[in-house]
Amino acid sequence: MSTKDFIEKDYYKVLGVPKDATEAEIKKAYRKLARENHPDANKGDARAEERFKDVSEAYDVLGDPKRRKEYDEARALFGGGGFRTGPGSGGQFSFDLGDLFGGTQGPGPGGAAGGFGGGLGDVFGGLFNRGGPGARTQPRRGQDIESEVTLSFTEAVSGATVPLRMSSSAACKTCSGTGDKNGTPRVCPTCVGTGQVSRGGGGGFSLTDPCVDCRGRGLIAQDPCPVCRGSGRATSSRTMQVRVPAGVEDGQRIRLRGKGAPGERGGPSGDLYVTVHVDKHPVFGRRGDNLTVTVPVTFPEAALGGEIRVPTLGGPPVTLKLPPGTPSGRTMRARGKGAVRKDGTRGDLLVTIEVTVPRELSDEARKALEEYRKAAGAEDPRAALFEAAKGE
Repeated sequence: MSTKDFIEKDYYKVLGVPKDATEAEIKKAYRKLARENHPDANKGDARAEERFKDVSEAYDVLGDPKRRKEYDEARALFGGGGFRTGPGSGGQFSFDLGDLFGGTQGPGPGGAAGGFGGGLGDVFGGLFNRGGPGARTQPRRGQDIESEVTLSFTEAVSGATVPLRMSSSAACKTCSGTGDKNGTPRVCPTCVGTGQVSRGGGGGFSLTDPCVDCRGRGLIAQDPCPVCRGSGRATSSRTMQVRVPAGVEDGQRIRLRGKGAPGERGGPSGDLYVTVHVDKHPVFGRRGDNLTVTVPVTFPEAALGGEIRVPTLGGPPVTLKLPPGTPSGRTMRARGKGAVRKDGTRGDLLVTIEVTVPRELSDEARKALEEYRKAAGAEDPRAALFEAAKGE
């Protein structure tokens, strides 16, 4: 693919975001499109696979603030038709963009130093990683990978090691990244191994593009690998064991450094970002580092007081002392029985008391309650409520 093709590719359009989109909006669009077009979800669908590659390529540029800036500058520079002619004989001058891409610039018209410096070499060298002779061999960091995992409530509280299957671009295992079936590629005769070719751009200057025959690699497969089709890169799937720390919450995003896609040409691997989803528990809830549970008690227990046994998550029950006259809705605390904190300590278990009312009464129980009502007197528990309403 030529430099012109790279410049004219609208990565914003590929991701469906405006040019002033925030990093969060770009990442959200990428995750949605990558999930929809992922090869694992579209078995045998070549168009979805190609779309997945386009989306990944777009995010590889726009997802990196530095590369996005270089991309925007490059499109602004060439989007309006390229360079304008400057002072010189007949209002025109010629120069070789290969010098600019290589990071050097000879004297300008009239023997003066050219005013272009090495800026374009920085722009295109950073964006395409093949700015000139030797730039092609520079290490390149691997892409970051987004993934998701669902844990049970207990696993989230206590921590768990879970298998995670991921797909990313990596050196083709079949040809060891050479692109050649037999691992013996030859030097490209078109660019003589440089990965670049010069062409006339009109108006008296020339352009330096990545070689289309070797795709800028400088090598051509004599017998192209059937898996990567001579590119040296292929979609690789792998399963790794990921340790999710104790105390993780629903929706939390975990970063695992160096667990993303492998780097190119000896570059470091990218990072793995795992979004955690937590299933609900039939008994326990969570409030930060504390766990919650609602415990039913009878009216005599609430009125007379006593001891009640309360379940804990993954441990033996605890016994709490219920004071006489405990109202429904009161919250008690069992210390150290909650979720694990980052420092290894535990939060508390918050126990909410719920006074239960029997739906059916035996004759003996009904008679006892009638006697209790007479003994308790005719005090109206709602009197204060009405007095407060009058005051309003």
